[in-house]
Amino acid sequence: MDFKQRLQRATERGHQARDAEAAARAAQAMSEEEWRRLHSGYRLELTEYIEKCLLQLSENFPGFEHETVVDDKGWGSALRRDDLSLKHGKRDNLFSRLRMTISPHNEYHVLDLKAKGAIRNKENFSRNHYQLLKEADLDSFKQLIEQWTLDYAEQYAASGR
Repeated sequence: MDFKQRLQRATERGHQARDAEAAARAAQAMSEEEWRRLHSGYRLELTEYIEKCLLQLSENFPGFEHETVVDDKGWGSALRRDDLSLKHGKRDNLFSRLRMTISPHNEYHVLDLKAKGAIRNKENFSRNHYQLLKEADLDSFKQLIEQWTLDYAEQYAASGR
């Protein structure tokens, strides 16, 4: 085999390597889209469950206003209320809130649930739970949503509203 033939084969191998690399990148991009779709499906199911639980909480404690949360930090629901306290002729505004969200998809392929709350002007409720998307158990997330809602309700009731 002369040099010209070897050069031609080397060129062909180079083209094949380039094509294989492009195919691998395309497969990776498609895989990324599948991760996004999976996260989106989980997020939709969990945000609906969050809304259901928080609406039940607001029915149990009249005065809470519900709002749907859709922002760069996540999707979910929030409750808030403002109360007026009059003690010894002094007026105080007291706010209480609870916010639960599912964080947006990220490069780590993680499903992340966050809860943050305040009761009577005190930020005293912060929870976070995450699982890899490939290992995510929606039932465990739903149980946590319920438990966190119950924890907040108990703390709110104990605050002497």
